[in-house]
Amino acid sequence: MTESYVYAAARTPFGRFSGALAGVRPDDLAAVAVNGVLSKVPALDPGGIDDVIWGNANGAGEDNRNVGRMAVLLAGLPTSVPATTVNRLCGSSLDASIIASRAIESGDVDIVLTGGVESMSRAPWVLPKPERAYPVGDVTAVSTTLGWRLVNERMPKEWTVSLGEANEQLADRFRIPRRRQDEFAVRSHLLADAAWLDGFYEDLVVPVAVGGKGDTLIRDEGIRPASTVEGLAGLKPSFRCDGAITAGNASPLSDGASAVLLGSGAAAGRIGADPLARIAGRGVFALDPQAFGFAPVEAANRALKNAGITWSDVSAVELNEAFAVQALACLDAWEVDPSIVNTKGGAIALGHPLGASGGRLLGTLAHRLKESGERWGVAAICIGVGQALAVVLENVTEAGR
Repeated sequence: MTESYVYAAARTPFGRFSGALAGVRPDDLAAVAVNGVLSKVPALDPGGIDDVIWGNANGAGEDNRNVGRMAVLLAGLPTSVPATTVNRLCGSSLDASIIASRAIESGDVDIVLTGGVESMSRAPWVLPKPERAYPVGDVTAVSTTLGWRLVNERMPKEWTVSLGEANEQLADRFRIPRRRQDEFAVRSHLLADAAWLDGFYEDLVVPVAVGGKGDTLIRDEGIRPASTVEGLAGLKPSFRCDGAITAGNASPLSDGASAVLLGSGAAAGRIGADPLARIAGRGVFALDPQAFGFAPVEAANRALKNAGITWSDVSAVELNEAFAVQALACLDAWEVDPSIVNTKGGAIALGHPLGASGGRLLGTLAHRLKESGERWGVAAICIGVGQALAVVLENVTEAGR
């Protein structure tokens, strides 16, 4: 079998819910990310892309079911470039890269463009279709922005608690106090701001035109560098009266897109660039739906085993911060040095547009390894309804040799 590599990555800035990107359709956001990653490899003939695998957690509205294909067409790629859309909720774009890497390693394809998109601002409300015409009584419109909807009555009630309540249970289980969660959230904002000021994101983030006056969004909207633990302590709990989870220590609703170009080693000449990192291991894991925040623990452990390394070899970790409490629970279980985790900020500050977050993690991790010259890194993400994914990257740039 051949090996699969990350060649390039790009993403849009992540916008706040109802923020600067709220006026941009998800298929247009996806097209921006597609063109953004291709701009990193100008020698590549887009017609030579064997497949596009795109992640999206909604699909109910302007995502138009197969938003990957919509993005290919809107980005101006040849109509001969195929595309599919996958949905593993928050893990969708990381799943897209996992699927692509397997296809490359099997020899079926050489070059695959992966990524994902979510516009949580533009997620529609849906109505259940009535069983007969002109039903008597009211019909409720259900938001598709986040979480359970139109739940099957046969699902056990303990499985279908809100995402916030599920993580309050995690805080109880592992005795992770409010202050520790707030400290982690403040760290996310400070590191994200520092990374932007240091220029780390200049090569990763492509601007998005917004409005009709030539304005563009160039930076993630959710970063609050003035955050303090004392300030966050004043926020009211969001899910329980006496709870620990607030709007300040959880990821926000967001809009954005990410893209990652994968290829075989033999594709380097056609791509016109050397690879950044090798996909060395993959892991998937599932458990009880309400414990989803803890699922990355075993997903990452499996990815490391498949890569033939251990946590002692790892120098960089990108863990999606759905909630501070679930990130801390995972870090405690791994017993990794917190200083190597999310050093460029995490989802609490940057944002969490569901279908795009996995691609952000993978692209950020590849660039972190390139910057530091260190060899091994892990990207992991928890997924609603009790799942998680993880990928191990090996730095193959000159700095990593």
